[in-house]
Amino acid sequence: MKPLQSSLSLIALGFAGALLLAACGKKEENAPPPPVATTTPPATTTPPPAAPEAAVSVASIDLGTAVGPDQKVTTPTTTFGAKDTIYAAVATTGSASNATLGAKWTYQDGQTVNDSSQTIAPTGPAVTTFHISKPDGWPAGNYKVEISLNGAPVSSKDFSVQ
Repeated sequence: MKPLQSSLSLIALGFAGALLLAACGKKEENAPPPPVATTTPPATTTPPPAAPEAAVSVASIDLGTAVGPDQKVTTPTTTFGAKDTIYAAVATTGSASNATLGAKWTYQDGQTVNDSSQTIAPTGPAVTTFHISKPDGWPAGNYKVEISLNGAPVSSKDFSVQ
């Protein structure tokens, strides 16, 4: 190699080394911050879950000798005549797609007079009516109607026939 060439090579090599050292010792100034994700989450298209059904429950029982178009007893009473038709209007609250109301009518010592049931599907307050009648007359004494919901007793009402 010629002396000029080798001198230039050494100078170039020295210059490259100096640049390399200068770059290594240099602090990064005013570097831009890393990008921040600013995407918004996608809108959900799933509807909110439906509110659970409020379980149906028996609110009250009214007894009487007649019911109106709304199935409610027109004049509540607990004392009946021997030839009266006896109505039990059972008021319920809540909702159910399929529930069973039952009415068990008993006399004195628990002798069953009548036992019936109705399937209901209320979507809020409702009234379901049961009734018993005996054309030749009820014996005088104490009676009871026991209301069940889905087979479980939930309420009862005592009454008498004079």
